[in-house]
This record gives sequence, C-alpha cells and structure tokens, in this order.
Amino acid sequence: DEPERLRGTNLAWFGIDELSYASEAAWLRLEARLRDPKAQKRLGFGGWTPQGHDWVYKRFVHKLVKGYGCVQAKPFENRFLLDQTPDYYERLESSYDPKFYQQEVLGEYVNSRADRVYHCFNRAVHLVEQAYDARKPLLWSLDFNVAPMSSVLLQQHEERSIVIDEIVLERATTEEACQEFENRYKKHTGPLIVFGDASGRNLHTTGLSDYGLLQTFLYRSGFRNVKLQVPDKNPAVLNRVQKVNALLTNTLGEVRLEVNQHCKELIADFEEVMFKPESGIVDKARDPRRTHASDALGYAIWQLYGERLTAGEKDKRLF
Repeated sequence: DEPERLRGTNLAWFGIDELSYASEAAWLRLEARLRDPKAQKRLGFGGWTPQGHDWVYKRFVHKLVKGYGCVQAKPFENRFLLDQTPDYYERLESSYDPKFYQQEVLGEYVNSRADRVYHCFNRAVHLVEQAYDARKPLLWSLDFNVAPMSSVLLQQHEERSIVIDEIVLERATTEEACQEFENRYKKHTGPLIVFGDASGRNLHTTGLSDYGLLQTFLYRSGFRNVKLQVPDKNPAVLNRVQKVNALLTNTLGEVRLEVNQHCKELIADFEEVMFKPESGIVDKARDPRRTHASDALGYAIWQLYGERLTAGEKDKRLF
C-alpha cells in the first residue's frame, strides 16, 4: 500500500499474493531491492487472479518483459480443493455473471471493464410488467444525491427480485423524497424495508441523519412496520456491480432480477453507464445524471445477496 516504505532493504527473494491487487510501483520497488550479495539466485514472484487488462497482464502476459515468466494454471487442477469440496466451482456458477466467472473461476483474461458496466442487462430478457402488491414486503433503496435524488422500489416474487418503481427527483431533499414516497405508497399495508447509501447515516446540522429524517417522516405518516437495513459503510463499487450483473444473468443463464418497463432512469443506467477507459472505475463524469438509480439498486442487492465474511482479511493495518 505504501511502496516508498519498501526502500532500503537487500533482498534475495520476495513473493506477493494477490498481485493484481497490488500497485505496479510496489512490484518495481521490490524488484529493485533484489540485490543481496550473498544470494546465489535472486527471484521475485507473485500469484494472482486476472483483473482485466491491468499492469500485471501487460507485464506478465501480453508483452512478456525479458527475464519474466508466467505459469497459467486452470482452476480444476486444484485437486486439494476439489477433494474437500467437489462441487466448489459449480456452486460459483449461480453467484457469478458469465464474464466474472471466466475471470475469477477459470482464470481467463477477459477485458470485463471495456464495455457497459451492467453488461448482463438485456431489454428483451429483463423488462417486465409486474403489478405492485400492497400486502407484500416493499423494499425501498435510496441514493442520497441532490441532483437527482434517486431511489428504487422492489418486491420479491418466488426467487426473483423485481424493480417495480423508481423515484427520481431533481434538486430534492430527503423530506421531498419521503413525501413522494408517501404520495405513491400511503396505502401500503405490508412490511417496509429501507436500504441505501451508508453515507445517509451522517448527521446534518439539524442533528438528524438522512435515515433519521426518513424514519421520523415515515412514523408521522402512519408507517409502523418499518425496518432499516443499512450497513456502516458501503461495499466496494465493483463488488456490488458484479452482484447486480450476477442477478441479471448468472453463468447458468438464470435470471433473478427484472425491471418494470417504466423505470426509465434505471434502464438508462443499465444501458449507458460505462467504465473509464482501461480501468475498473465507473465513469460518473460522462453523464452526471447517470449511475444514481443503479447505485440505489446496488445497495439493496448487496444487502440481500452480498457476501457475509465472518473471518479473513480486514481492511485495516494489524501493526
């Protein structure tokens, strides 16, 4: 994470796990330290899963740098894993979209960041006319952006999640979004579950967060069966994007996410949001109106279907 701290050592060898998550600068700093005079052979190595056409691909695969080598192993060669869990790779087929499966499971280099962010969306497959049911749980997910203030509403039918509506307001406040929600769904009798942007937990000058304002408004409006399901921090953008794609269409061809045809802003996001060239960064500057409805959806999808780690890597230093 801090390549400059690697200066000053004399190394015989080094190794980096998950090299595609490290910076090229870190690799180059370590490579320059391979100078231990007592070493009979000096060597740097890394292990990784492909992450598109990144610096690792360019240095080790596309145009192999002199003195470098690359061993590309297939996942099914991992007999130790398969002896313990024979169906490990098959189970991932339902969790990953086709491109992500090719990359993460098969270890293939696919430039998954060169086209649309939501590349699994297809109008012919995913657009439906689904009636709203006032008795079923209503899932409301918000992206707290002022222009526009965007939110989506979902209901679940069997094993599918269906976006039944969107609320997109120009230059709107949280209270105005709540007012529009009440105008449309004041007769809702089923449970209401609220998802959304974790930044909405931050306090405003009024002493209330966006979610505090929302809960107060809903209570005053007569909504009693309300549950807030918002994390302390947002998931990584690429993680929730991948999960939305996997629900649109997974490797098995299963469709578990559909959208009502009148959700025009969300459909526009699915069709128009792109990655910045040669990167895994969603291009929000290309059209300031884009990404907000799909972000709102992504927050709910991640809370409903995202991974729940109970052990493993932590996102902070241990020492």
